[in-house]
Amino acid sequence: MNAFGSSAPRPGAPVGAVRRRAVVEALRRGAVPENGLDLLATGLGRFEQAVDEELDTVSVGGSVFKAVRGEYGSGKTFFTRWLGERAKRRTFAVAEVQVSETETPLHKLETVYRRLTERLTTASFPPRALRPVVDAWFYALEEDALADGAAESELPPAVDRLLTARLAEVSRQAPAFATALRGYKQSLDAGDEATAAAVMAWLGGQPHVAAAARRSAGVRGDLDHFGAFGFLQGLLTVLKDAGHAGLVLVLDEVETLQRVRSDARDKALNALRQRIDEVHSGRFPGLYLVITGTPAFYDGQQGVQRLAPLAQRLATDFTTDPRFDNPRAVQIRLPGFTEESLTGLGAIIRDLYADGASSPGSAERIKRLADDTYLGDLARAVGGALGGKVGVAPRLYLKKLVGDVLDRIDQFDDFDPRTHYRLTLGSDDLTATERNLAAPPAAASADDLELDL
Repeated sequence: MNAFGSSAPRPGAPVGAVRRRAVVEALRRGAVPENGLDLLATGLGRFEQAVDEELDTVSVGGSVFKAVRGEYGSGKTFFTRWLGERAKRRTFAVAEVQVSETETPLHKLETVYRRLTERLTTASFPPRALRPVVDAWFYALEEDALADGAAESELPPAVDRLLTARLAEVSRQAPAFATALRGYKQSLDAGDEATAAAVMAWLGGQPHVAAAARRSAGVRGDLDHFGAFGFLQGLLTVLKDAGHAGLVLVLDEVETLQRVRSDARDKALNALRQRIDEVHSGRFPGLYLVITGTPAFYDGQQGVQRLAPLAQRLATDFTTDPRFDNPRAVQIRLPGFTEESLTGLGAIIRDLYADGASSPGSAERIKRLADDTYLGDLARAVGGALGGKVGVAPRLYLKKLVGDVLDRIDQFDDFDPRTHYRLTLGSDDLTATERNLAAPPAAASADDLELDL
């Protein structure tokens, strides 16, 4: 079992070549795969039941907030993408947004909403799925209107009446959302694709949409902070009516708030507290909101603890044995990797790679030369190169395993990693965090400094 709570892939479960190739290619780049995570983590055992229960709650009109904590390398991105894959299989839409002081400040909801629509995905559509979702919604309205007895000639006004009824609650907060949807449909019906695309961009929160397109749709200006609340409610309504169970929204790397100016940090923390309260109040039915951060963010004075009301809402007891953590709690923690679990994950990747090797002989050679003993040696070498921090090594370990070892065994009959490969780490291989860990420790005193005289 690895640090994600997974074991090997299900015995006998067929893995398609395309999925396998996508996973291996992502690992070769040092990235978390966008899809196929079930091949690496079959179940995430202890979280699976709680996640399914929460998705069930959201699918019937509830809303859920979840905070995920873990050190760098503990698998936060892996966990949220695994959750997203699981949600998509239940017809949820998913969006993963990276929090950033300059690109996506947390306290500016209009920016968060824009990033959400840019990253919106469904099981059928890649990012920027907003327009396909809206098109599916209008199709559903037309089908409902016909089912209610409307004739083809009466369809446009019948659809408009249904639109007004479905968005009645949203229109009280953000009337421009329904107005823009009408403008989009009218542009489509008129064959004006350019205007329809511009109106859709405005619906997605994009700034600087042509004034002529906005006038055509009957809307003005750009989306602001307060309008974004109503637009998010409207999006949830459209998703539900278009056949989706809800929306999983991931706000990743929230710990970056610790590095911003104190005034911006306070605004962001208060905005996070407001989002939690709104989710719990039922303002956003159909929303599963997830944030990720490091323990320092949740426990430190430059993070959650800076705002007492927020700290109270996220308070979770982690003083007990991690085996007994409550997966239903508002905050859950991911354990870091150990040498054993990292080796186990390497074995899963090796076997997955071997199943798609260039020849049966290559597959046999991969399993023989990259056996569990060698995988353990490589895990120790990578961890040692990062100051002994095995828990932060998974990304680099898997990148080196796939790109430097398995690829060479597969392509060169006489390559033996024990003889022909020595781990090297260049600065381009490392992230900023990994570079800090790989740096030599600071001198404890002047006597520890080596001077070239």
